[in-house]
Amino acid sequence: MSKYTTGEIAKLCGVSVRTVQYYDSRNILVPSELSEGGRRLYSDDDLKRMRIICFLREAGVPLGSIGELFAEEHPEKIISILLDQHEQTLRDEIAEGQKKLSIIEAIKYELKELPKFSIESIGDVAHIMKQKNKLSKMRLVMVLSGLPLSLVQCAAIVLWITKGLWLFFVIWACVAIPWGIIVSTYYYKHVAYICPECHEVFKPRFKEMFWAYHTPKMRRLTCPKCGHKGLCIEVYADNEHKANKING
Repeated sequence: MSKYTTGEIAKLCGVSVRTVQYYDSRNILVPSELSEGGRRLYSDDDLKRMRIICFLREAGVPLGSIGELFAEEHPEKIISILLDQHEQTLRDEIAEGQKKLSIIEAIKYELKELPKFSIESIGDVAHIMKQKNKLSKMRLVMVLSGLPLSLVQCAAIVLWITKGLWLFFVIWACVAIPWGIIVSTYYYKHVAYICPECHEVFKPRFKEMFWAYHTPKMRRLTCPKCGHKGLCIEVYADNEHKANKING
């Protein structure tokens, strides 16, 4: 039967001598015997055990769990449970890492959308991301509520052109105008804007907001705090900003 010194078993397993010595101190890989000079000697079975330890360590299994595994009388019965538990731990860590990565990607994307960047912009991005889902839901409600009306409009126009039945278009207009007023009021109540200069979150006057040039995410407004006039970032208005409307 072959005998291996600490250096030899370390070389065969691709680890350092100190690692082998550390496993010995933890009673995970105890040498089969000592030479007359007090040197640690390892057997073929020890080498196999060391390779198993290295394999489990590469998989990320904690050293303490490996020690408990080898301490069992029948380790083969619990190795599957141990690996299942470690697999779930790794999956949880991956999921958490993916969540953090998504946040970083979202921050980078939102920063690119800002008209002007400064260190305070990080706070703007945090506010945007916090309210993003609420803003998306609000816009979805507006789209879904207007979809039936749009279909009726198309049908009314077709009937007017093909059949000369303009009354249906008049009926549509009588419904569409009040709907437009209601939706515009609803929209106004649920949005606020961030000034890119002073980072104030504010609500403009309805008339100013309604007629202002805008993109899907920004609107050209005048900040009531610093007087900056330019594109301001649209966010969902929380209760505070709904209650404290700035009428400027």
